[in-house]
Amino acid sequence: MPPIDSTKASPQMRVWDIGVRVFHWSLLLAVSVAAMTGFFGSPDSFSIHLIAGVAIAYLLLFRVIWGFSGSTFARFRTFIFGPSVLIARAKDMLAGRHTRYLGHNPLGGLMVFALLGVLALILMTGTVVLGGTLKQGPLAFITSYATGGLVKEIHQALAIGLVGLIGLHLAGVAYETVLGKEKLMKAMITGDKPAVSDVPLPKPALARPIVALVLLAVISLSSIFVIASFAARPGLGVPVATVDPHYVKECGACHVAYHPSMGTAKLWEGILAHLDQHFGEDASLPEATRAALATYLAANSAEHFDTRIAHVLAKANPDDPLRFTATRFWTRMHHEIPESVFKSKPVGFKGACNACHSDAKAGLFAPQNIDIPEGAFK
Repeated sequence: MPPIDSTKASPQMRVWDIGVRVFHWSLLLAVSVAAMTGFFGSPDSFSIHLIAGVAIAYLLLFRVIWGFSGSTFARFRTFIFGPSVLIARAKDMLAGRHTRYLGHNPLGGLMVFALLGVLALILMTGTVVLGGTLKQGPLAFITSYATGGLVKEIHQALAIGLVGLIGLHLAGVAYETVLGKEKLMKAMITGDKPAVSDVPLPKPALARPIVALVLLAVISLSSIFVIASFAARPGLGVPVATVDPHYVKECGACHVAYHPSMGTAKLWEGILAHLDQHFGEDASLPEATRAALATYLAANSAEHFDTRIAHVLAKANPDDPLRFTATRFWTRMHHEIPESVFKSKPVGFKGACNACHSDAKAGLFAPQNIDIPEGAFK
């Protein structure tokens, strides 16, 4: 059968309702933002990445609901095809034959489910990563740092896989545009397509927007309540350490009182053993005070925490084992910051963590809590 020239004047039919069109373009925007901030973003763009992820989650929720309550071609039943139909469609494409469907064709429908499925997996793995590595979100109370790190690899692999699927999707759009002479972009904007089809049309269905909106609202509000209640629980491996007033007084007198989890017991032992030569200063303390600090720091050192900072700073630089700022992790995370920033009045020196990290005293160092003082760049 020769390709149908859908550019010729023919009656138009509303195929893509407003729900499908708004979902499509909104998802494109949200995924683009999530991809850009995920692949190329800096730590200060992490909040945008999270917002994009939440937006994708609620867009997927809407699409699932709309797949059962939308108009005819929005419903999942209209583009679920068996293996034989999918194989036949693939053979037709390879042979240069084109069968016109008003809604999604068999392979197009399969791509929709693949994209929705991969996006759902990306969201789930992202939530695990957030809970394990940053101790944030609804799964932080049950997710270890090791699990978060492992799932992060899967999360990144899925993101790369999504890029591949999007490439295939665009190739399919190009095929339909060139061979089938379909104006798919225009149709996804206006919702209308020429009312010509080579296959029987599915049973018509009316959209039920009120039902969809009620379901979306109920599920959204319920999920927000559940997520908030889980997220409020203490993260796994993040004990609430009692701040020793003597530690804050003695160590905080000259610099920020670093959270004990930032150093291993060996590191703290090494620092306290040479207070008379404390990085060029004499910070000697009475033996009773020094012993009390040693007990406190050993009981709350990195070995007792499962946070990101406790893990990464535990890998000391063998050439300078007692300095946080000499670790490979610290150097890698700060290499783009000019030396002048650390010497500026708002910061002071490289170890002034609290100048840029609002949660430094809690030992969390979340990416969204980074804010370099404006005066530091002058």
